[in-house]
Amino acid sequence: MAASLRDKAAIVGIGHTRYSKNSGVSDLRLAVEASAAAIADAGLAPSQIDGITTFDMDVSDGIEVARAVGCGDLTFESRVPYGGGACIGVILQAVMAVATGVANYVLVYRALNGRSGHRFSMGVSGDMITSDTVHYGWYMPSGLVTPASWVAMFTQRYFHETGLGPDALAEVAIQTRNHAVNNPNAFFHERPLSRDEYMASRMICEPLRLYDCCQESDGGAAVVVTTPERARDLAQKPAIVRAVAHASADDQEQMTSFYRPNIARIPEMELVAKQVWEMSGLGPEDIDCAVIYDAFTSIVLMQLESFGFCAPGESGAFVADGNLSVGGRLPTNTHGGQLSEAYIHGVNGIVEGVRQIRGTSLNQPQKNDHTLVTSGVGVPTSAMILGQA
Repeated sequence: MAASLRDKAAIVGIGHTRYSKNSGVSDLRLAVEASAAAIADAGLAPSQIDGITTFDMDVSDGIEVARAVGCGDLTFESRVPYGGGACIGVILQAVMAVATGVANYVLVYRALNGRSGHRFSMGVSGDMITSDTVHYGWYMPSGLVTPASWVAMFTQRYFHETGLGPDALAEVAIQTRNHAVNNPNAFFHERPLSRDEYMASRMICEPLRLYDCCQESDGGAAVVVTTPERARDLAQKPAIVRAVAHASADDQEQMTSFYRPNIARIPEMELVAKQVWEMSGLGPEDIDCAVIYDAFTSIVLMQLESFGFCAPGESGAFVADGNLSVGGRLPTNTHGGQLSEAYIHGVNGIVEGVRQIRGTSLNQPQKNDHTLVTSGVGVPTSAMILGQA
């Protein structure tokens, strides 16, 4: 069953809007602009799109996006729960739809005014759903109301167990920023980050400093998924989905899971890793480059360990050796990531993963047979491996 989706789908179109702090337009406009760009990139007419999927957090109705873009009859529509954890979950939905013949061409989009509109840094107390009060009620009185505060808790424990510290976080932030410097789409284009500047930045929630935290961005990103057979007749080199998986681990809460026996690891990501290795028949040694979800620098370190690129506690040495840079063992977040390009809940990272496979990244890895793309952690999460046709 796990192998049934291997090589059954391909990403054939990518698109995005300008990334900014104040788009001046609606979320719907951003979704439509990114979607239209992805469809055009694939060499398709909007009327050929017959499936659509996005996050349940996206405020733009899929039907309205389809109508505004000019899609035809839809035979498939879905939404995937949560924020960053849904990043590859939406790809899984699209892959299943085209692999089973439910749809021929599926549009995947995410758009948000994450700076000028709803800001995640404002916390969750005002928009909490009823079921979440069961666990939020225990720690919100202590001020744990934002993603940064929750991840800071995990990071403190992770540091305690591994002996790692701020130097490891700095390496992730600096190497990621180095990629953004070359990317005109990135907010931090031509703005390198020095270690002194990193260390001098204000503390957001100990041990996370300003540059350990992703941005708040306005923008949209989208991709088009179809079968490898249909991809042969389209405009772009396809990125074949070698494996894709989505998982929720035991005793999981939304973004917290503080009551597990160990909060210094990411069991849901370990479960996803097991699935993608089994489905693809590949291992960490076969991955040439990556887009690792970087809402915070520390979760990059933890994911490197979850996927077996290094042993537990050894991610600090791995990044200190420059392995995330273009010339390193695993060029990672070559667009600048959510830390330094933009925060579009990781869909801009999917776009970059496709560029890595196409060979068109602005910081192109020398070897690009396979790339790993991951999703947000702390919630039901997902990941995929893209490969050459």
